Amino acid sequence: MADSTPTNTQTLHATLPLQAAGRRLDAVLAEQFSGFSRSQIQQWIKSGKVVLDGLAVLKPNHKVLGGERVELTAEFKPQVHFAPQPVPLEIVHEDEEILVINKAAGQVVHPGAGNPDGTLLNGLLYHAPDLEKLPRAGIVHRLDKETTGLMVVAKTPRAQNSLIEQLSKRTVERVYDALVQGELIAGGTVEKNIGRHPKDRKRMAALDVGGKPAVTHYRVHERFRGFTHVRCKLETGRTHQIRVHMALIGHPLLGDPVYGGRLRIPKGMAPAIIEQLRAFRRQALHAGRLSFIHPATGQTVTFSAPIPDDMAFVIDLLRDDLDLSQVGEAAFDEWDYDEGVDVAWVTDDGQMLEWE
Repeated sequence: MADSTPTNTQTLHATLPLQAAGRRLDAVLAEQFSGFSRSQIQQWIKSGKVVLDGLAVLKPNHKVLGGERVELTAEFKPQVHFAPQPVPLEIVHEDEEILVINKAAGQVVHPGAGNPDGTLLNGLLYHAPDLEKLPRAGIVHRLDKETTGLMVVAKTPRAQNSLIEQLSKRTVERVYDALVQGELIAGGTVEKNIGRHPKDRKRMAALDVGGKPAVTHYRVHERFRGFTHVRCKLETGRTHQIRVHMALIGHPLLGDPVYGGRLRIPKGMAPAIIEQLRAFRRQALHAGRLSFIHPATGQTVTFSAPIPDDMAFVIDLLRDDLDLSQVGEAAFDEWDYDEGVDVAWVTDDGQMLEWE
């Protein structure tokens, strides 16, 4: 008996890169439309949902020439089996087309093994019931459970189509704050494929062969003794990308339980500061800036979210440690870390000076 469950469709477009010449169609499309699994793309190819330069291609192993214009008609069954739940959401922005969320640490984005409910998706369905009509309730990208920061969620098919295309074309700007071990002198770029670890399928790994292309740009924002606050800009959005790439170059994220390795403590650091560093048990990673083209207006919109309190607290501790190690030099004194707010300084006579 045929499945009569209604489906939603999205028509997506892209131009295959010239360097893809000779590669399998399914592999190339999995990179271009990274929000979908390779197995899902293979099903769409076999069912005639992929058109190259006006001609349908039915074989996933079709070798591409490079430069072809591709049209993908993605079909989904509405995921109405996920229950709406009153999960707390910090909404940064909402209009008729999109939602921008500042995700908290510990919040799972999508139900899965070990997390059947209580996720961001469940909260979205409770907040906006019409999202049940969209694939994945409008979620077009994810953050790891313990990573904080900004996510955009589509509220309409038009918005979801637009955001997925922008992500596939790498035009969405995503900038992350990260605290890494070690003292970086300058910024740089890590360009290394990422795929499943060959021996531990729960981990990702930087691979010489296989995996998906991944590019992370990073720059130094502030240096401390033994640690560095960096800002990372993604070209691609692979699972655990920043965590894997920073560990690859010898500067894993503070608190990362998977890729962090042994905590390296500078000599002479105060025991109280060491205790707090060891107590930080999540990867110190925050998606602080998100910029994309609004699906309705066509204008670029940019959103920002301040570093969460737990990371800001550690940054203040590292500043204190730096001050103690630089006797006689200018110190950070009562520096309010959040950008874009008034900074108050206390003078020697106890008067408060406020700077705009």
